[in-house]
Amino acid sequence: MTATVRRVDDNEFFTWLDLYAGYGEFYETPLTDEKALLVWSWLTDSSPELTAYFAVNEAGEPIGLAHVREFARPLDGSRGLYLDDLFVSPDARGEGAATALLESLRDRARAEGFSVVRWITAKDNETARRVYDRVAEKTKWVTYDLVP
Repeated sequence: MTATVRRVDDNEFFTWLDLYAGYGEFYETPLTDEKALLVWSWLTDSSPELTAYFAVNEAGEPIGLAHVREFARPLDGSRGLYLDDLFVSPDARGEGAATALLESLRDRARAEGFSVVRWITAKDNETARRVYDRVAEKTKWVTYDLVP
């Protein structure tokens, strides 16, 4: 099966919500109504800081989701795309949706002159990491969170 990628439309809240709630469940972080509405407002803002993409199957049904935003790379003197979230419906895994989303982001980065597409994943997310290892280079950087 071949997945294609397109932006999420403003009228697709519930379709987006189904996939995003699945992402939250996967990472054992329930998606509350308040959080869902906040993220949706970011996605539908007229000057979006966050963009959402669907991977769709041959029938046009969304089976995967990606959220991405631009970020500055001061030392590099460039800008990049940061992939915050990537999720593929469990019944569609292994059908190329994740690869299609990542390749679409690579194409966008190339077209817009960005220097990198960057993301993090859980160390134990072995299934996704097999895809990531195939399409991207694992970095040497370690991630930290400083809670305010």
